[in-house]
Amino acid sequence: MLRRATPARTPRAFFLAAALSVYGALFVVAQDGMTLRMDVKLVNVFVNVTDPNGAIVGGLTRQDFAVAEDNRPQDIAVFERESELPLNLTLAIDTSASTYKDRNIEQEASKRFVHALLRPQDQMSILEFDTFVSELTPFTNKVAQIDHGLDRMRGEGGTALYDAIYLGSQRLGKKDGRKVLVLVSDGGDTVKSTTYSQALEQALRDEVMIYSIIDVPIEASAGRDLGGEHALIALAEQTGGKSFYAGAGGLDKAFTQVSEDLRTQYVLGYYPHHQEPGRTFHRLSVTIPRAANEAFNIRYRTGYYADSPAKSD
Repeated sequence: MLRRATPARTPRAFFLAAALSVYGALFVVAQDGMTLRMDVKLVNVFVNVTDPNGAIVGGLTRQDFAVAEDNRPQDIAVFERESELPLNLTLAIDTSASTYKDRNIEQEASKRFVHALLRPQDQMSILEFDTFVSELTPFTNKVAQIDHGLDRMRGEGGTALYDAIYLGSQRLGKKDGRKVLVLVSDGGDTVKSTTYSQALEQALRDEVMIYSIIDVPIEASAGRDLGGEHALIALAEQTGGKSFYAGAGGLDKAFTQVSEDLRTQYVLGYYPHHQEPGRTFHRLSVTIPRAANEAFNIRYRTGYYADSPAKSD
């Protein structure tokens, strides 16, 4: 069983391609001729671009993008298409009483997702959440171990959705590479231990993209937690992920959409300059200046915390 802990608040490292660290060395020559070394954080922004019909837009170049932090333009130092960065993914599945009838469907669809997505450089962990949050499989790239964890899914009682996001983000925050939390739930938090705001802040602090798969028990509005569904949608939007309803195509289609989205991400990296003093949260903006605003839908996280907590074992 996992429980929340208060995180420390010191800078942490982040890996990007060819052993790049979030901290780059900036060398400045002082007036007396001495060379001073300053550490500057490399900010990575994972971006998905689609057209008005939802089709993925590939083939864009560094020159197509513009990045701003707190409305101040930044120079793109790192650019990648279809990132080969290691993927660290936590699959968190709602096993509360309201999802019991779909348990076998969730298990089998999750296994197919794992088998199709996982590459040798990737790692995945499995969480289940009902009244409590439990880790069924720690981070691994061994498919058989992940399958075994999925077979252990049980659960009953309430829904600790925000606890799962908070704790899942903390664990992902210790990893290098892309960090993704895939949530499978019918929406709604009934445990009330962690708030929506706390869960969102932790995900942003740990640079975690949330993908919400909303598996509603019934199509009619009556009996559904529409507020919980909207929260899952908003969490995905704020962190640069995406939300999907497991509708006619079921969980398999939703998982396929998540896989396609992760395979078609651009990576934009920059070293912040002209930062506004005293800010702990920096807002990001990514645009394609040559195109009209309605020509593309650009998804990315809303910002980052400058005082993000350190990694710890």
